[in-house]
Amino acid sequence: MKRILSMGLLFVILTAMRGDLPAYKLYNAKGKSTDFNKLVSASMDADVVLFGELHNNPISHWLQLELSKALFEKKPGNFIMGAEMFEADNSLIIYEYLQKKVNDRSFEAEARLWPNYKTDYKPLLVFARDNKIPFIATNIPRRYASLVNREGFEGLQSLTDEAGKYIAPLPIVYDAELPGYKSMIEMMGGAGGHVNDNLPKAQAIKDATMAHFILQNLKSGSTFLHFHGTYHSDNYEGIVWYLKQQRPDLKIVTINSSEQDTISRLDDKNQNKADFILAVPSSMTKTH
Repeated sequence: MKRILSMGLLFVILTAMRGDLPAYKLYNAKGKSTDFNKLVSASMDADVVLFGELHNNPISHWLQLELSKALFEKKPGNFIMGAEMFEADNSLIIYEYLQKKVNDRSFEAEARLWPNYKTDYKPLLVFARDNKIPFIATNIPRRYASLVNREGFEGLQSLTDEAGKYIAPLPIVYDAELPGYKSMIEMMGGAGGHVNDNLPKAQAIKDATMAHFILQNLKSGSTFLHFHGTYHSDNYEGIVWYLKQQRPDLKIVTINSSEQDTISRLDDKNQNKADFILAVPSSMTKTH
């Protein structure tokens, strides 16, 4: 009788699992299923955690907030947050917002914020403010990235010393043979097409500047959790490469976000993109 009940219970459980619609699944670099607790554990031991997101994916943003909460709980006073979505020359108003010297209305009117700020990034900034967590604006001002896209790194040479405070120190180390930068040219039609060699340089100046401000604000014993588009750290390039140029000793954990038609297994093309891969169904609704 007990065996019949046990088999019946197993049938119910398996039937429920088949009918489930998981919103995400975490994998390690080799495609083995893992979980949030292991992500938290690995992040706690890291100097820098690079969380690569899909900008319009709600699961990416939700998991960023949950990871922030978990790390703050386990490392109070030794936890720092930062993001690509905030440009370095907005550091003052962000600091004033965190200190509650500026209210939401004034901050949102004066800071240059992404269109999806309120749904996707405001919860992170508010969490930092309410818990007195440093939050660093790491990205290069977009006008300077546009300058590099037009004139190459040489265009930065004519900027003032004041402008230089918001950019990685010159000269910028750059490896045009890194696969991520090479693929940008190939994807846009090749160097002989409508894109010149400055496009990946504009990407590199962002990567270099984000790495610069991460290092500038990193403290011994702390964990810096950074949010950015997943392509900025995929395949251990981008920000990772620039961090390692200056601090090869750093312990870095990377997270990739990828959409797949099914998340029951990790697609081969998404393996080895990062230490942890956040797989989300392609049908997931978008935030914008």
